[in-house]
Amino acid sequence: MDEGLILKIESYMIEIWTWFQTNFLEPERLVELAVIAVAILASNIACKWLHQSILRVVGDHPLVQKADRRFLLPALTASISIILIFAARLLLEPVMATYLLNITASLLTAWLVIRLAVGMIANRELARMIAVAAWTFAALNIMGLLDPISTVLGDATLPLGEVEISVLDILTGIVSFAFLMWLAFATSGLLERRIKSVTSMPPSIRELLSKIGKIMLVSIAFLISLNATGIDLTALAVFGGALGVGIGFGLQKVVGNFISGIILLVDRSIKPGDVIETAGTYGTINRLAARYTSVITRDGTEFLIPNEDMITQPVVNWSHSNRLVRRRIPVQVAYTTDIRQAMELMNEAAGDSDRVLKVPEPRTLVKEFGESGVDLELRMWIDDPQNGVSNIASEVMVGIWDKFHEHDIEFPYPTRVVHVKRDNAQTTKGEEPEEIDGF
Repeated sequence: MDEGLILKIESYMIEIWTWFQTNFLEPERLVELAVIAVAILASNIACKWLHQSILRVVGDHPLVQKADRRFLLPALTASISIILIFAARLLLEPVMATYLLNITASLLTAWLVIRLAVGMIANRELARMIAVAAWTFAALNIMGLLDPISTVLGDATLPLGEVEISVLDILTGIVSFAFLMWLAFATSGLLERRIKSVTSMPPSIRELLSKIGKIMLVSIAFLISLNATGIDLTALAVFGGALGVGIGFGLQKVVGNFISGIILLVDRSIKPGDVIETAGTYGTINRLAARYTSVITRDGTEFLIPNEDMITQPVVNWSHSNRLVRRRIPVQVAYTTDIRQAMELMNEAAGDSDRVLKVPEPRTLVKEFGESGVDLELRMWIDDPQNGVSNIASEVMVGIWDKFHEHDIEFPYPTRVVHVKRDNAQTTKGEEPEEIDGF
């Protein structure tokens, strides 16, 4: 910072102090300050009484309850203060200058307008930040300090290579960056909702278009905000090279997951709504993010699986090409069982469930003659794997259990026959070896 700039700042500080003495420490200004304080105090007292009266009349209405917190009370206080200050100005103008009263009325009017405008924003923190920034700018402009402060900030420069950037440019870039990023995210959210409402488009294509739109909007907002600071965009070539080196060494996994997410959206191997199973996780894909895939299990647990794992590890997609899933239920019956009756009862147990499809119909096959009984297998189809595939198997198995018990069909259990051979000297002639049944 050079000596000329320091002298200019000192001169501005002297001017500000002189302005403060002239406009706040003179007797007329002190009278105005007292009038302003009385008007604000009276407006608060009147506002409380009027606010309670309004709530007693229409306080039960939900619209009033919602507006009360964000519009009604602040608007009443500011409005009454403005009315009282205007009335005081009319009374004092014939006898004295009303410089502070004019400024206060303008400040309160600007605050009221800004407060009502940002009250439409749902995000309270964002609304508060916008209100403070807008009112500060309006206050400086009303008090005539905006131009001097802008001049000082514009003359304070910082060297950046061959380019000098002023503090005003930096502040302008920060404000532009915040506003443009908010606008980019809001627009991308609106675009995403619009794209997702097009049901004729495949889900993976909808996700891909949403991601591309968001990346483009954020990139454009970033470049515009950089341009607002006065930075030459051609200087980003060096930054891009450094970023590439950083990506190559430190952000391999992040970029790998991002590229994997794009590949998953392009090849449509998985998409939101698919029922998948991978690495012991079974659930429905909720969303495909830039870094991870969100999978919600049947018990409500949400797993965030890296996109790279969805490509490199085996994934069972129960609803990739269609949502038809066949379930197999093995059942063993005793050799004394009427096999045809058991097969019919198993088909009936499957048909009693609402989730089991009638076409293709359930079928029971004889698999093999086992060591302890006849092995049967029930095959049935469902088209809603997102509702679970284990619970439907359990439901049908309970139905088979009930029907087998109603018709006295036995489930076999392993049986072993043990032959005990005695010594020839201790065995009576003609005595058969003893057989002991057990399991």
